[in-house]
Amino acid sequence: MSNQLNETHNPSLTSWVESANQENCDFPIQNLPFAVFRKAGSSEAFRGGVAIGDQVLDLAAAKNSGIFSGLAQEAISACDAPELNKFMGMGKTAWSALRQALSQALSSGSDAQDKLSSCLISQTEVEYSLPCRIGDYTDFYTSIHHATAVGKLFRPDNPLLPNYKWVPIGYHGRSSSIDVSGQQFKRPSGQLKAPDAEKPIVAPCKRLDYEMEVGIYIGNGNQLGEAISIEKAEDHVFGLCLFNDWSARDIQGWEYQPLGPFLAKNFASTVSPWIITTEALAPFRAEWTRDADEPQPLEYLESKQNREAGSFDVQLEVQLETAKMREAGEPASHLSLSNFRHSYWTVAQMVAHHSVNGCNLMPGDMFGSGTQSGPEQAEAGSLLELSNGGKQTITLDNGETRTFIEDGDTVIMRGWCQRDGAKRIGFGEVTGTVLPAE
Repeated sequence: MSNQLNETHNPSLTSWVESANQENCDFPIQNLPFAVFRKAGSSEAFRGGVAIGDQVLDLAAAKNSGIFSGLAQEAISACDAPELNKFMGMGKTAWSALRQALSQALSSGSDAQDKLSSCLISQTEVEYSLPCRIGDYTDFYTSIHHATAVGKLFRPDNPLLPNYKWVPIGYHGRSSSIDVSGQQFKRPSGQLKAPDAEKPIVAPCKRLDYEMEVGIYIGNGNQLGEAISIEKAEDHVFGLCLFNDWSARDIQGWEYQPLGPFLAKNFASTVSPWIITTEALAPFRAEWTRDADEPQPLEYLESKQNREAGSFDVQLEVQLETAKMREAGEPASHLSLSNFRHSYWTVAQMVAHHSVNGCNLMPGDMFGSGTQSGPEQAEAGSLLELSNGGKQTITLDNGETRTFIEDGDTVIMRGWCQRDGAKRIGFGEVTGTVLPAE
């Protein structure tokens, strides 16, 4: 499990990139997340970059600096590509070697400053692509608070189905419609059926929603037929991102039985550009518990290390910016604040369960955590919960109201980790905007 602290986590470490030393900076030297970028509006090739302060370190340029050697040089060379799959597939020893070398090179007083200064470009001047080729995407359902809240809307007497506390529930989603932050998409259409209608109609959805999720990127995979043990599970996890898995609730309500979501979920999903590595998250691990009166995990989902540090303490905020707010120059309105540590199942348990039947995971595969809601109403990770199934309107800061997403709305999600004795690190943000239907 990637929860070992080393010199890269030292909270007193500073960088010669001054913006990285500012208070509440998302990308201090203790973070060093990965993305794929190029200069905005250019025809340059996309390539790997690392965030440091308000800058991006161009890894394609940095690989030729002569600063890196050995495994770190091999790793940084693999990042000179429009997709990070090769680097992700190298495994945790290579990821760690490059992280340590970058930390040393970017630290205050480093001899590398003169050579690397020219490899920096402001984040305001770049555009991002997906950080890797997402071959397969699996959406889990790991928040018991979300599952219970949604279950109560449809099954008041039996909100949780009997398998929920035994098995990490998941389904295979569509990877082709996953795009990077800034995604704009048209309101989806599909079959809708009113409860009192004789037959369904095809129309634009009226109950469009967001889902505040955590994206989990697989690094090195496993051979077909070989299960990944829970003890080794996080050796295969490269890092985490923010993930908005949009949902058309009214389409889903008609189509999801008996096989689950289809058109209600495959029209758009949005990821943040930066992958925060599991090594960077080591100071923010938390214990994972299961109450004694609850079903305990089966043996393949149970380990001492998962109990001690299986959870990630990541704050997750959702804001909504309407078209009127944008036109008036007003800030977005806060909707909710939750935390990934509330998840009923851990990342390691998701990996172990996904592969227990011998399923082969591949570098760049992505899991969605499922909507992350906390125990309180203010921690709900979707409008479905915040509006009590559309029965209660939500008043925004400028006086506008919502029950579900309207055309022109932009959903903004942010994430960060903060704990005494550790340097705060952030995930940046993920934004997506809904356009009118055809």
